[in-house]
Amino acid sequence: MTDHARLEMERRGIRETQVAQVLSTPEQVQLVRPGRAVFQSRVEFGEPPQRYLLRVFVDVDRQPPEVVTAYRTSKIEKYWRDDQ
Repeated sequence: MTDHARLEMERRGIRETQVAQVLSTPEQVQLVRPGRAVFQSRVEFGEPPQRYLLRVFVDVDRQPPEVVTAYRTSKIEKYWRDDQ
């Protein structure tokens, strides 16, 4: 995981355990460009819980693959692909 990813996750209130969960069992994986993929899953945040899409960007062309950044969005339908 890059320093940038850790900084952005802390700023956005995303825990490493949440990112690890998305990486281990993503609901979807999309190739955004050669060498970079986004792993995403719908998750609950906050109190009361609200559903968000947690998107984790990974450089998959490195060994080991490296998390570049992660963010959550309430615009699930904008990024969700039903064709997967």
